[in-house]
Amino acid sequence: MSESELELVEGSGNVFRDFGDPQADLRQAKAIIAARIIVVLDERKLPVRKAAEATGFSVADFSRIRNASLGRFTLDRLMKILAALDGRIRVTVHVDPPSTEPSAAPLPG
Repeated sequence: MSESELELVEGSGNVFRDFGDPQADLRQAKAIIAARIIVVLDERKLPVRKAAEATGFSVADFSRIRNASLGRFTLDRLMKILAALDGRIRVTVHVDPPSTEPSAAPLPG
């Protein structure tokens, strides 16, 4: 394939949305929180067993986070884990205006 055949496509900033995941925003939020947990563990050189002892969350939870296996986690559980590790947590949520695209599903009610 030559360079002239390549098409450069700019992403949305959310890889899950770019690949059409219906829960893209939730998955992105969970990934961001999990990444911050990993940063804190790495900065403090905390193995998963020590992190579990220090926070009261299970070793399995920290292992799943390290392996990016986030399916069993709710967003609030990940936030609680991060808060237990690093009390300086602050989360900001941005809500975009409703889309005017015809493919946007209407809100129930």
